[in-house]
Amino acid sequence: MTRKRISLRQELPLLVWLVIVWGALWQDFSAGNLLFGALIAVFVARLFYLPPVELGGRFNVLRAVPFGLVFLGKVVAASFQLLYLAVVRGPRVVSAIVAVPLRSHSDLLVTATGHVISLIPGSLVVEVDRGTSTLYIHGINVRDAEDAARLRKDVRDTEAGLIRIMGSPEEVSALKQEAAA
Repeated sequence: MTRKRISLRQELPLLVWLVIVWGALWQDFSAGNLLFGALIAVFVARLFYLPPVELGGRFNVLRAVPFGLVFLGKVVAASFQLLYLAVVRGPRVVSAIVAVPLRSHSDLLVTATGHVISLIPGSLVVEVDRGTSTLYIHGINVRDAEDAARLRKDVRDTEAGLIRIMGSPEEVSALKQEAAA
């Protein structure tokens, strides 16, 4: 079976990202190393089927900066909360796996949401159901249904922030309608 040829315009973001990752892994951003990384990126992209990433066609910097600041605040606050739980509560801390259905079915937004959540200490994505866009999150200190609902709300708020930053116009419109309801 032959695969449909992906245009260079569609594949360019992937290739650039692979070259950046190559340079970061080798901790060498010299021209020769990046050129070699580019050759490997083209080889990998041509040899293995990697579906093109469907971008929403927009990136809102004015939404991204506050989102980044809130994210950093959550990382700091969660770090102190985990320190407290480790020192005071120790092994008596209860955790749970919580299913969180997302609004977006975009692979990019589901992945971005999962990564942002996993970067906050005390939460980790353990499974993704791509068909239903559901993240299964392992959360620390989830003792009851109220804590699970709070974790679900935090994840969906994170997703909403990412939709405002880089979601499609349809997703942004649906988010506005949901907020108005």
